[in-house]
Amino acid sequence: MTRVKICCIGSVEEARLAVRLGASALGLVSEMPSGPGVIDEPLITEITASVPPPIGTFLLTSRTAVAQIVAQQQRCGVNTVQICDRLPPGSHAQLRRSLPGVSLVQVIHVTDQTSVSEARQVAPEVDALLLDSGNQSLPVKELGGTGRTHDWSLSARIAEVSPVPVFLAGGLNAENVGEAIATVRPFGVDICTGVRSDGKLDERKLRQFMEAVKDAAA
Repeated sequence: MTRVKICCIGSVEEARLAVRLGASALGLVSEMPSGPGVIDEPLITEITASVPPPIGTFLLTSRTAVAQIVAQQQRCGVNTVQICDRLPPGSHAQLRRSLPGVSLVQVIHVTDQTSVSEARQVAPEVDALLLDSGNQSLPVKELGGTGRTHDWSLSARIAEVSPVPVFLAGGLNAENVGEAIATVRPFGVDICTGVRSDGKLDERKLRQFMEAVKDAAA
């Protein structure tokens, strides 16, 4: 079955609900230039400590300096760092040395053919890629949580050639996730706004989404 990552987790209660309904991973959003779901690091630490070990705890970071990313992970205790912006050359290797046993996931903001080239270049340096909608070139960067889909044919090309697992994000919901899975064939899907109502995790929407993912696998 396609793995499911529920992002923008905002409380211990939301984390428990997501895990109970079958999430394989949880996204915990630290300081970002834009987008939903940002919580402070003490709360990220509290939520992480409440999550059973088989579940991935993804720290979404907008930091690009290795020392800052390392310090953030050590404060929060997550088992995975999701890097939402581009890093300077050599940074992933430095993170590997500094954070043994911690998984690295690089976000690729899928915009055009250059995104495919970017994904191919960085994939050997990380444990997984996460393909999302966004724009790092705007005056206020969009690093995720846009609620928009992107060109899934580009994501499918990335998934086909990637040597590491690929998560698909960006505008997913119960109505379109089946088509998204059929088109891209990702290792996992990642959702935030599509399972929320008034900013809160909506159990009904989450159940519908999980059922749609199961149907797609069948």
